[in-house]
Amino acid sequence: MDWQELTNLTRGQPFVVERVRLASGVAIEGEFEPPQLGQLSLEDQVFVTAFVRCHGSIKEMERIFGVSYPTIKSRLNRITQMLDFVETDPAPSRADIIDRLRRGEINAQQALRELEGRT
Repeated sequence: MDWQELTNLTRGQPFVVERVRLASGVAIEGEFEPPQLGQLSLEDQVFVTAFVRCHGSIKEMERIFGVSYPTIKSRLNRITQMLDFVETDPAPSRADIIDRLRRGEINAQQALRELEGRT
């Protein structure tokens, strides 16, 4: 069973996976949420996949789906609202800055600037 089948069974309601079995036969039990993209409807998954495959070209998306620019933008905005933003370059934490200072990677002045939010 794949994520989409689970989503169809639950009619789009949130669900928790309690057991995962790896191909090696090892089973892990606990509470696991399905990945965000797996929680999208099949149609939205196809749309996101197409968007990635055409490198984010809205013009190409218009051609593929036969709809207008505003329709593509509207759907992207709707899907965006369903997904959490993943910070790819978060600000260093206080502990990270202090660790770097202890290791001698930065001096006290640089640490102070970073702690004050000025990098």
